[in-house]
Amino acid sequence: MLPVHFYGRLVKRERGYDWVDTQIVFAMPYDSPVPGFGNNVVNTMRLWSAKSPNSFNLQFFNDGDYIQAVLDRNYAENISRVLYPNDNFFEGKELRLKQEYFLVAATLQDIIRRFKSSKFGCRDPVRTSFDAFPEKVAIQLNDTHPSLAIPELMRILIDVEGLPWDRAWDITINTCAYTNHTVLPEALERWPTSLLEHILPRHLQIIYDINYHHLQNVAKCYPGDVDRMRRMSLVEEEGEKRVNMAFLSIVCSHAINGVAAIHSDILKADIFKDFYEMYPERFQNKTNGITPRRWLLLCNPALADAISEKIGDSWATHLDHLSKLEEFVNDPGFLRTIQSVKQENKLKLASLIKHDYGVSINPASMYDIQVKRIHEYKRQLLNCLHIITLYNRIKKNPSAPFVPRTIMVGGKAAPGYHMAKKIIRLICAVGRLVNNDPIVGDKLKVIYLENYRVTLAEKIIPAADLSEQISTAGTEASGTGNMKFMLNGALTIGTLDGANVEMLEEAGDKNMFIFGMTVEEVEELKRKGYNAWDYYNKIPELKQCVDQIQNGFFSPQDPNLFKDIVNVLLNHDRFFLFADYEAYIKCQDEVAKVYTNPTAWTKMAIRNIAASGKFSSDRTIAEYAREIWGVEPSWEKLPAPHEPREIQDDAK
Repeated sequence: MLPVHFYGRLVKRERGYDWVDTQIVFAMPYDSPVPGFGNNVVNTMRLWSAKSPNSFNLQFFNDGDYIQAVLDRNYAENISRVLYPNDNFFEGKELRLKQEYFLVAATLQDIIRRFKSSKFGCRDPVRTSFDAFPEKVAIQLNDTHPSLAIPELMRILIDVEGLPWDRAWDITINTCAYTNHTVLPEALERWPTSLLEHILPRHLQIIYDINYHHLQNVAKCYPGDVDRMRRMSLVEEEGEKRVNMAFLSIVCSHAINGVAAIHSDILKADIFKDFYEMYPERFQNKTNGITPRRWLLLCNPALADAISEKIGDSWATHLDHLSKLEEFVNDPGFLRTIQSVKQENKLKLASLIKHDYGVSINPASMYDIQVKRIHEYKRQLLNCLHIITLYNRIKKNPSAPFVPRTIMVGGKAAPGYHMAKKIIRLICAVGRLVNNDPIVGDKLKVIYLENYRVTLAEKIIPAADLSEQISTAGTEASGTGNMKFMLNGALTIGTLDGANVEMLEEAGDKNMFIFGMTVEEVEELKRKGYNAWDYYNKIPELKQCVDQIQNGFFSPQDPNLFKDIVNVLLNHDRFFLFADYEAYIKCQDEVAKVYTNPTAWTKMAIRNIAASGKFSSDRTIAEYAREIWGVEPSWEKLPAPHEPREIQDDAK
């Protein structure tokens, strides 16, 4: 077990500091094997569990301090007891900070132990020089949650290993790289200096020193530009003094990347503009990907078999081979196979929904699905407005021709996110009304999928006809659900946001349903000023929906239940739902029209599958390896343990 320190005080030495009188928590490693696909390689993923240094002591019991001893032990072990479930929302809690540091400190101790004990051609019994460290170790900061690795690595190199500041700084920058995952200001980690000083006094001191050197560099590059120095400081002085962890990660990394082309462009043009101007060579893009083994081979075996029958099975490790399916877009037999696979998956999901929710859905209806974290920027509310619009249209003219839909929404919300919880309640309330209205019948069903998780996604995604990716342009970093749906033959209705943009480039605009404002149009609307009331007064169908929510039509037992939602939509909407409403409804009408032509729909689905090769995590990881970590990925297959030695030697 490895010791991790908290609190305490600093004692100055000739070189560096001693961190004394600390509270110690032990980190116990747990290794999980991660087998490769068909290559006889098994990596390990090391996780950590917090353990108290005070095991049960009979003396405590005899002295009457038993309760306190148990409380102390629980207090230490709480660090790894629960993962904070927030997504795209920063909550500056002490326990969260301790959790982040605990995982980083344990991992870095382990990395350095391995580095020292590995020979790499060195003759010393234990490696003492850190010159080769950046060549042998790559630390990828996956968002800012592990960004305390930067001051922790500096602390170890200076205080423990005795390196001078400049050498430690050079090693840290060349070892660390930072991936940004969000542009939302409320999601960026900004830790109060008072909290850091209390829990990690030496780390705050190192951050101040990094900031001092950083601001000296800024002053050299931009003499006299005091406002730029204020903007670029790692320490925010307005209000409560805070450390901006994204800025720390940028300054101390040799590579910074976004996770989709449009996202990386926004980082350079907007939120990290000053840093891009100073360090343009550090900024890159690495578009996210998904693993085809789980998200096609495992979760949709019938579709995987249909594909392999036509083009072989190499696509499972070389997803770009799916482009060969283009040849079969007009093959009537293949079209029928794809249709029957989709129908079979839809029947399975209908059976699951009947069993879990007691709602009978029409398997011939269009399965229109939006599954993701509940957040205002992802605009589940826009989807809800479409549901209400469809309901009102059916009620107004029940005998009109109508393409039947089953609309499913799923996802979890952060525990303290009031608006997200209200959105879930509204969708459920709308669903209750729609599903129990005899006039609506099988034409429209609304299901809120509870406890959305990977195992449920593996059943939902293969059955989807339509994938909803409708975030406000410029807010979704990438998304990966969009790729999973595309790979499984669902068509996308979406905005030009995140990886949707690259999906459109790959599939072509005739095979996706794109609507709404672009990033530039959103910026222009912000500049001019957005007034939701203008849209409310101008669009009768929208006004009817909003009035129904406001007046308690969906919550007769509590007419004021959803007034908060309407107030946000009309007066405080940062995500411009009403500005995209009309375009969204028109696009949904086009979707319904195309769905009535099964052959055209299936051809579009096949083209989407054929175009999804770019979105493999194999491609993403190979790009990180080559362009950030400086290693060449290998497709080498190791011999199986049971193979005779001569076969193993031949394989080498």
